[in-house]
Amino acid sequence: MKQKIIATTAALLGLLAAISCPAQTVYRYSADASGTANALVTDSKSGLTWQRCSAGQSFAAGTCSGSANTYTHEEALAYAKTQTGWRLPSVKELSSLVDSSVIGPAISGTAFPATPTFSAWASSPYASDAASAWIVNFTDGSVSASARSNSHHVRLVR
Repeated sequence: MKQKIIATTAALLGLLAAISCPAQTVYRYSADASGTANALVTDSKSGLTWQRCSAGQSFAAGTCSGSANTYTHEEALAYAKTQTGWRLPSVKELSSLVDSSVIGPAISGTAFPATPTFSAWASSPYASDAASAWIVNFTDGSVSASARSNSHHVRLVR
């Protein structure tokens, strides 16, 4: 009887954890009032502030609109330098945005609306190949290396 209670309790705790994960993702981000019309969100888990839209898009009426620009890795780094106070995130920081409970895109649609279902550059170089850098694919949340000459989206952080 005791084993059955333990097994049932463990199953219920697992179920509660599975149910609460999406809610944690939604409540993890809060609109940053210092951003223009809430165009920024702060991640309570990391303390980082993110632009809600990919570079090239604009935020209005609760969503991102326009086409997200793509850049080579060098162009992405150069673009980030022109945005005062902003930078290209590390692969660890960028991959922390992945929400594995959803796909296409695998990111909170509430915090980051209209995220392109493609890859975004991280600042982190790929150690095994100097001609590559890390990317996060927001279609499925995967992390991989890409040739620096390829074009991907950009989401900035501070």
